[in-house]
Amino acid sequence: MSTDYIAYPETNYFTPLILDYLLEKESLGHLYHRFPKIENFMEQIDEKSESYDDSIRKDLVEVLNEQYSNLKISEETARNIDLLSSNKTFTVVTGHQLNLFTGPLYFLYKIVSTINLSRKLKATYPEQDFVPVYWMATEDHDFEEINFFNLHGKKFKWNNAEKRAGATAVGKLSTEGLEEVFKLFSAEIGAGTNAEDLKDMFQKAYLEHDHLTDATRFLANRLFGREGLVIMAAGDARLKKHFSSHIKNELLSGSSSKESQEAINSLAELDYKVQVNPRDINLFYLNEEIRERIIKKDDRFFVHETEISWSKEQILAEVDAHPERFSPNVMMRPLYQEVLLPNLCYIGGGGELAYWLQLKNYFDAENVTFPMLLLRNSALLQSAKQDGKRRRLDISLKELFLKQHELINRKVRKISNIDIDFSQQKEHLIQQFQKMYELAEKTDQSFIGAVKAQEVKQLKGLDNLENRLLRAQKRKLKDEVERIAALQNELFPNRSLQERQTNFSEYYDEYGPELIERLLEELDPLDANFKIITFGEK
Repeated sequence: MSTDYIAYPETNYFTPLILDYLLEKESLGHLYHRFPKIENFMEQIDEKSESYDDSIRKDLVEVLNEQYSNLKISEETARNIDLLSSNKTFTVVTGHQLNLFTGPLYFLYKIVSTINLSRKLKATYPEQDFVPVYWMATEDHDFEEINFFNLHGKKFKWNNAEKRAGATAVGKLSTEGLEEVFKLFSAEIGAGTNAEDLKDMFQKAYLEHDHLTDATRFLANRLFGREGLVIMAAGDARLKKHFSSHIKNELLSGSSSKESQEAINSLAELDYKVQVNPRDINLFYLNEEIRERIIKKDDRFFVHETEISWSKEQILAEVDAHPERFSPNVMMRPLYQEVLLPNLCYIGGGGELAYWLQLKNYFDAENVTFPMLLLRNSALLQSAKQDGKRRRLDISLKELFLKQHELINRKVRKISNIDIDFSQQKEHLIQQFQKMYELAEKTDQSFIGAVKAQEVKQLKGLDNLENRLLRAQKRKLKDEVERIAALQNELFPNRSLQERQTNFSEYYDEYGPELIERLLEELDPLDANFKIITFGEK
């Protein structure tokens, strides 16, 4: 068993914004205030201690204990929930949608990063306690984003007409209809100790719980409860009441859109992609039947595509009476999380951190401490057999991440017994035409255009010859090319990062609990490198 790594820029899968963030570029200084180094956390602890409303802790612990009341939990998780009562306890948070059977593999990486950072903080700052939290995105409502997972290159999809209507939050959805997915999954995963464990996880999570929130909590607890992970759903009225003043600010002044605009403009000026464009009001109205956005027309507030409406006084009264009915969208959810939790750091993927970087001015305007942001760990999992194939094919780890046509072209050029690089011939041709340009300038400058056209034509001809020769060699070296493509397709399904495509069950079936143990052992949240983790003896 071994672990290697390459730098994030060498993977070719991360955006310029995230690469510059990892390099702590000065250009991002006005968007962000404290990069996630272990020595910086004491300042974050002090800042959060001064600003956090400790009266929230009582409701937080009460709600969490209720949410866990029907679930068998570890001593570590029970202890961590109790620790949240203390003003010396802080959280490290990751958030994720309620993807069916966890969705892509990186769900595990987010939680492992969160658990491991909490442990590192405790070792560095023993006077405080640190609780890893998985914030379930129970109020999302895009069913099509979460209703499937991929196993062995096949898509296992939860088809249900009622859910495709997607009217309300996904956390409220019934697990009805998942029996069919379970049958298909069971047939695909087959037999064996680890396969039986996976089937038991799925059955107990989705066939023995009525709603998606409860099913997801059970599954995440089954995978990570022994590590002390605390899993929370934040839709309870007792929690939402602590966010009421910020809900009112949004309704009356559109504060999230207004305050984030400067950061959005800065990102655009720096040629970074803007991840989220805010609406005038970034709130939804949520009940058992609907989750629809709130809009304002003239002096009244409306729920989009419904008959529901309020005056200013009426909607403020509704916030006071039923704060749980006001659901923050992607622009406001980070603020809600940081109001509610004594949080120090948010751990997320590149897209998540990109939209968090739009929000610091908004946090400042709302007098809420902005958290440190940390890119979750990323990894490629491979077997010793696959690593052996890579070595025999003489593919470096860096080359493994190339686009497939680039990788194959490079390897064909390298292993071919003839030279398929016409660079010298092209350089010689350019030198010859340079003499013709000089001659034209001395005789007839109108001749320069004809010289240029002929140069372009002949260089293009050399390119065509080079490509034809390369194609011919690919055919000649067909077996080698097919082995290269097959290995890369195994490790990069759909020509994408494995972690963004494949479900954890594919690897758990092979390695069982060792999968989680190795991830906890190998993924250092403060090591900004992409890991390649090899299972089995080389």
